Amino acid sequence: MPGPVTATFGSWASPITSDLIAAASVGLHDVLLDGDTIYWVEGRPQEAGRYVLVRRNADGTSADVNPPPINARTRVHEYGGGGAVVAGGVAYVSNFRDQRLYRIAPGAAPEPMTPAPPDPNNPDVSLRYADGRIDTARGLWVGVREDHLDRAREAVNTVVAVPLPGGGPGTVLVKGNDFYSSPRLSPDGKQLAWLCWNHPNMPWVGTELWVAAFDGGAIANATKVAGGPAESVFQPEWAPDGRLYFVSDKSGWWNLYRRESDGTVAAICPRSAEFGQPAWTFGISTYAFLSDREAVCSYVEGLGRLARLDLSTGTLTPLDLPYTEFGAVRAGGGKVVFRGGSGTTPAAVVALDPGSGATSVLRSATPDADLARVKPYLTAPTPITFPTAGGRSAHALYYPPHNPDFAAPAGEKPPLVVKCHGGPTASASSTLDLRTQFWSSRGVAVVDVNYGGSTGYGREYRDRLRLSWGVVDVEDCAAAVRHLVGKGLADAGRAVITGGSAGGFTTLACLTAADPAIRGTFKAGGSHYGVSDLEALVRDTHKFESRYLDWLVGPYPEAKPVYEERAPVRHSDRLSAPVAFFQGDEDRIVPPNQTELMVDALRRKGVPVLYLLFAGEQHGFRQGANIKRALDAELYFYAVQAFKVGMRF
Repeated sequence: MPGPVTATFGSWASPITSDLIAAASVGLHDVLLDGDTIYWVEGRPQEAGRYVLVRRNADGTSADVNPPPINARTRVHEYGGGGAVVAGGVAYVSNFRDQRLYRIAPGAAPEPMTPAPPDPNNPDVSLRYADGRIDTARGLWVGVREDHLDRAREAVNTVVAVPLPGGGPGTVLVKGNDFYSSPRLSPDGKQLAWLCWNHPNMPWVGTELWVAAFDGGAIANATKVAGGPAESVFQPEWAPDGRLYFVSDKSGWWNLYRRESDGTVAAICPRSAEFGQPAWTFGISTYAFLSDREAVCSYVEGLGRLARLDLSTGTLTPLDLPYTEFGAVRAGGGKVVFRGGSGTTPAAVVALDPGSGATSVLRSATPDADLARVKPYLTAPTPITFPTAGGRSAHALYYPPHNPDFAAPAGEKPPLVVKCHGGPTASASSTLDLRTQFWSSRGVAVVDVNYGGSTGYGREYRDRLRLSWGVVDVEDCAAAVRHLVGKGLADAGRAVITGGSAGGFTTLACLTAADPAIRGTFKAGGSHYGVSDLEALVRDTHKFESRYLDWLVGPYPEAKPVYEERAPVRHSDRLSAPVAFFQGDEDRIVPPNQTELMVDALRRKGVPVLYLLFAGEQHGFRQGANIKRALDAELYFYAVQAFKVGMRF
């Protein structure tokens, strides 16, 4: 057989196409257990991004629970999550279009339970519901409600009880704080626990865990268990024996704790590892109970692990599994179910026998046939640590270019795509993402930067970004390029930077940096629904993040000069690199005007610019045709403007 074709890096043809990515893959979100029955929520680009609750049947088949057009996606906090719950075979889902809760019994049509929006053509003005649990004995849905009925004031968040099956707007159980999450009923139904926090905190900065007596109609004797303005408490859960557990970062790491009978709290397994995650969405679960004495938990030490945890001794026994990232960990009926993935395997819903360690994949984000076809073209990420400003170190995942059909000319270095994750309080995923392999299989190296402020490395690393957004992240992205160029792994003249949301801000901040060495590092950029004007973001964004910039930049308007200095739109005079912009016209988190301010500035200056505005998209693209168009456009834009190569197909 002939050997690989010699062709310049960045010009290689690949079977990992935009059509494959848009048409074949689904997003896997929450995993649920109802007795022995497993459910999961998947987002389908092929159905315009509709979220579908799927039931795994006893015979191994699966069935959709919510029929079209019901879209099981809540808009609470805009990022959603926790939009479905199942009890006794009956599902309760939040529908994206009208934000009403619907009851879906087996074989029956969906029945609305909560009030319709006053104006069906304006679902922004509505009651929204998320993160519910079913009180079977009393016939209640207990969860978070976000009230957007009065547009003259900020949305009001509460914990409510909605009667079943009749429904209604819900009776308020807990109120007074700016935000609530994780209302959890004790096994006997006599106690209710919840998390709350107030502006300007985000849930990974400071939250409080409370518990109160509950009689079905009201709470009494509310007591704070843990937390405060500088302690992040995450995922309270009741063990089968009625003891309350939770995750806290009071030690500097998100570790597991238990509330004791005398009201004190005890660390279960102190460790320099992260057993929690930033709560951007509702319903995140990193641990679940196998019994009164044992739990299964995921944690991050560099990469993710899953382990059995003895709750009495704190002994952690890692399980030997082929995954490096875990989410939606649930347990019941003698089995564990989770969402797992690795650098060479896509996200999947996985069932685990905790005794034998045997696993079975119930649903993969990418069909097996498509994965088998492209497997020879996949490259696994390598975690790297590199020096950055101030004598510090930062982290990233590096993907070398790989394609068995091609080889680069001797001595040539590959172009480099620098990826900036969103958040910015988040982290680069180690799970196989064909959108990353789209680049690496074409002869482009990729580095996914976990800049200072990212999660997975403890609170101190996360706090590096406090008051330093647009500084630390920018320095770390430029340092990643210098490191790879110094190692001979990238071409210094063909590096580009791209990111979504907060990552889009970092992209634009790098390209407009005051330091010419930083902005000269990148030959082009891609901003996906990215922030360009920090003051506009303060005025226009939604409640959940409306005070996030107090922590990232400083209180506004007191820190107005800092906002002005760090806003990329104010420094378009420094920008000479071409930029591609991608935006959804229904984005409530980073509205389109953020992108259009920058596009207009660049057009006036005559800098090459591409702007694609996608109808019907919100924060992040979910429709297959738009995912395809954005991928292709970004590839062609860099090929012409930065990589300087012709494309093969």
